[in-house]
Amino acid sequence: MTRGPVVQARPSRLPALSWRPVWSPAAAMRAVRATVVVPGLFALGYAVIGDLQIATFAAFGGFATLVLAAFGGRWQHKVRAHLGLALAGSVLVVIGTAVNSSVLLASLLTVPVAFAVLFAGVIGPNAASGATAALLAYVLPAASPGTLDMIPARLAGWWLASVAGTLAVLAFSPRPRGFALRDAAARCARTLADQLDAALSGGPAKDCRTASTEAKHELLTTFTSTPYRPTGLETADQAIDSLVGLLEWCAVLIADSLSEYRDLATIPDVERKLLAETAVVLRDVGALLDGDEVEVDLEPLERRLAESVGYLRRLNSSGDGYADAVHLSFHARTAAVAAHTAMTDALIAADRADPSTVSGSRRRWYGETFDAEATGRRHLTGPAAAAAVVSRHASLRSVWFLNSMRGALALAAAIAVADLTGVEHGFWVVLGTLSVLRTSAAATGATALRALLGTAIGFVLGAALLLVIGTGAAALWIALPVAVLVAAYAPGALPFAAGQAAFTVVVSVLFNLLVPAGWAIGVVRIEDVALGCAVSLVVGMVFWPRGAASVVADDIADALRAGGRYLAESVDWALGLRTAAPRPGMAIAAGVRLDDALRGFLAEQGTKRMPKEDLWRLVSGTLRARLTAYSLAGLPNPEAEPDRFRTQLSDQAGQLAAWYDHLASRLDRTDHGAVPMLTPPEFRDPRSAGATEADLSCALWVGEHLRHLMERLRELVGPATLVAELRHRPWWR
Repeated sequence: MTRGPVVQARPSRLPALSWRPVWSPAAAMRAVRATVVVPGLFALGYAVIGDLQIATFAAFGGFATLVLAAFGGRWQHKVRAHLGLALAGSVLVVIGTAVNSSVLLASLLTVPVAFAVLFAGVIGPNAASGATAALLAYVLPAASPGTLDMIPARLAGWWLASVAGTLAVLAFSPRPRGFALRDAAARCARTLADQLDAALSGGPAKDCRTASTEAKHELLTTFTSTPYRPTGLETADQAIDSLVGLLEWCAVLIADSLSEYRDLATIPDVERKLLAETAVVLRDVGALLDGDEVEVDLEPLERRLAESVGYLRRLNSSGDGYADAVHLSFHARTAAVAAHTAMTDALIAADRADPSTVSGSRRRWYGETFDAEATGRRHLTGPAAAAAVVSRHASLRSVWFLNSMRGALALAAAIAVADLTGVEHGFWVVLGTLSVLRTSAAATGATALRALLGTAIGFVLGAALLLVIGTGAAALWIALPVAVLVAAYAPGALPFAAGQAAFTVVVSVLFNLLVPAGWAIGVVRIEDVALGCAVSLVVGMVFWPRGAASVVADDIADALRAGGRYLAESVDWALGLRTAAPRPGMAIAAGVRLDDALRGFLAEQGTKRMPKEDLWRLVSGTLRARLTAYSLAGLPNPEAEPDRFRTQLSDQAGQLAAWYDHLASRLDRTDHGAVPMLTPPEFRDPRSAGATEADLSCALWVGEHLRHLMERLRELVGPATLVAELRHRPWWR
């Protein structure tokens, strides 16, 4: 019933060993809540009300509400999440009870029901966190004997658990501390401001550069440390989600700039003032995310941007230093625009942005224009927003889709096996399947072994306990809270096997209170868990055994292709060769799927055959392409006739998009030939085409964007070649 510890992405120190218990205040509070509520509800239903169905569903419902679900946010968010779990669980209890009389009906209906529950996790972190708890409300009645007249009692037990669990969470939870993602984003913004200030003052910037790199890694680690996206569909959540990518982009731009211009104190005054104002805005982003009272004013940064453009226009474009001035301006202005956009997202996240700012950001987030009614909303939680998120993941390229389908098929198979084998307490088979199923066959097999080991240990401990205290009600009632305490503390704090052992002891005590059977109940538990593990292992080997690893490669390929197309369209737009605005929708959707696949891959247990540094290079390559295209798409669309000069730049962007497509074909195996060492296209100076003076500024600006991308293409070839080679190996290797 417990899940293994989450694998942290890009850790700054060695991770704790999976078998070593850790002290967790949050787990301790969770354990105390469950210890008070679960035995209390069971006693109320069994000893006071005298209804076995109420007692059973209250006890398991309390475990689902207080242990399996871990909702975050403020108290309002927790109340909404617990209410949603109570309502969803009620529907699932009714469906599960209605279908349990037919193994065929139960198995067939489990596929869409379980898929819908698991796939709903794309909506946000609380939906993802509550998926296992909601499934418990379905598998318990679906895999247990029961009739329709039991539905009211079962619902009564479930709602007792929901109400008591919600009150316990609200009354006994740790004091809200700042959102970890906001804290990491604030620190990243401040360190980037410090790095710019140090370079502008001409002082040593090594310490600041190290601090900003560490802060960027901490931000990415915090963002990718859970198997699901830590942001939901609300406008503030979407702004934070976008802000993470923008701050990473700012860090890349600033690092690239300082690698060429180590001493910014000597650059022209207009660009130095622009970078100084960029540092001010980044520092205000950090303060705003920290909740400080900040008077945000973007007008000075916008004025400095206009002055930079005016400075270039006044220069003699035929002079020797003009190209160098454009090159410096590119670095200064792209960093400034990224900081400006980051501040916009920070204002939205802090609920200080006006509706027009919010509506303008939505196209950047979603790649589509919302209607007039939608643009007035402060929150994107309606059916349209949910449909947009679901449509992005309705693909075999989505790790959410694959994991949800794998889980649904495994649970359906477990229900069929439990019914056809006629085992006692067949729902333990389904719970065993739910507990050990992971995103890859190798991880599922390893987890199954730990589950069996933990169950065997729990059987021994439970049998010893029953031999010592007997099956008398008084002794069992005393032992039950202690067993619940350990089992509730286990998830994320104790080894997975320890959690399984503790839950087995809980089951032994609980069912001996219902029907005194002694240690024999533990034997049934081992048999059922073994069947559940076998089902998970078979399903894991048959359906997408590589897990998220292959999906990551496919999604990187999609992100490269979509980013290349978006880039080519944006270049033509900035050169005046295209009148229709570039379409970012496909690139944004591919980026979202890649982000979810990446976090799923990093959360998988087991050794990663691909170095994380190489993986991050590929992911960063897709981000560079998309954000460079976004930067070009934000330029004005000039009215100009096609000429040789503009056509040359457009052709160069087309070659770059074709190179991305060629690289992608190696990653997703659409090209099954040998893996050659790909050669990135070389940058060609746009002045070689003989542009007119009026055209040169725009063209050089576009050329600088292309140069900035092409200089980093070679670092993608090695990691892509490694991924292509790994994909040709069988999954068990």
